Amino acid sequence: MPKPTCDCPASYTTYEEFWPYYVAMHSRASTRWAHLVGTTLGAATAAHGLVRLRKPSWLLLWPLMGYGAAWPSHFFIEQNNPATFGHPAWSLRGDFEMIRYMLTGRDAELSRIAASWWAEHDHEATAEPAQPELAAG
Repeated sequence: MPKPTCDCPASYTTYEEFWPYYVAMHSRASTRWAHLVGTTLGAATAAHGLVRLRKPSWLLLWPLMGYGAAWPSHFFIEQNNPATFGHPAWSLRGDFEMIRYMLTGRDAELSRIAASWWAEHDHEATAEPAQPELAAG
């Protein structure tokens, strides 16, 4: 996907307006899975460090592991910039919501939300967007 030249994250005033944009920036299933893996492994590692090892400093591993898996997927798979740069709190909320969709079998719905956003905004992007991957199921 190209970086959109429209609807930069700063232009959104509510999370509900931001959500379709966020999903569109994660239009490929492989990007979403990179987010899921990084976020869940980071959470598990942080929980292990906090509960079993009693080392609160391990909480710092959660964002490192989460972003460490997620950001490269934007640069190499989606070919866009992470939405975190525009709205960090909404991006984190979007990440958790996206993962909830995935874990409840609604990944295909995310593909539809992304495709709908791109259909409405592709005339404002710098190049034609690639077709998002459709998730199985």
